[in-house]
Order: sequence, then structure tokens, then C-alpha cells
Amino acid sequence: VQLVESGGGSVQAGGSLKLSCRYNIFRFSNCGMDWFRQAPGKERELVSGISAGGTTTYADSVKGRFTITRDNAKSSLYLQMNSLKTEDTAVYYCASSHPCVRVWGQGTQDTVS
Repeated sequence: VQLVESGGGSVQAGGSLKLSCRYNIFRFSNCGMDWFRQAPGKERELVSGISAGGTTTYADSVKGRFTITRDNAKSSLYLQMNSLKTEDTAVYYCASSHPCVRVWGQGTQDTVS
């Protein structure tokens, strides 16, 4: 397994969770990285991305609430999620992106009630 997410769980609306994704990919620092999520009955959607150079992007639905960061020394990607809403309930996936080949993690369930 090359990508392993952790940090998912259950939280009340308004609370926070921090997701982590550990990499086992050669030259991780050269890869862009993304967080996706898939809610029940919905398509998988891009939540946030961070380029190899550190440029970040966010879906409109999470702007101002979620923060993506990376620690290349630890081969890790993070997603800090604050002010969580019930509509944030989903399985969250980390994935590598341009210029690297897309590789997916197994996903971690986050439930906001």
C-alpha cells in the first residue's frame, strides 16, 4: 500500500478533524497531492489540492474552513477541517496528482452529525 489515510472519525457539527496521509512513493516531494471525498450516493469530488511547490486550491464548499498542508520530510499530507457541517460527511481519499501518476489511498470515513 502506497498511501495510507488516518484521522477520520465522528464529530458534531461545528467541530474539527485532521486527516493525515502517509506516502510510500519515491520522490513524494515532486508530486502534487489532492484530497477527494465521496458522500453516499454522490460522485467523488475534489476537495483540495497542493502542488509540489506548495500552491493550494480549495473547492468553494470548503474555502475558509479546510486547510491542506504537506510535510515532505515526513512524506505526509494533511487536511485540517474546521467548522464541520453535516454535508461534509463522506469518505475522504488522498491521491497523488500532476506530474505524478494518480495513486489513491483506501479512504477514511468522516461523519458529522
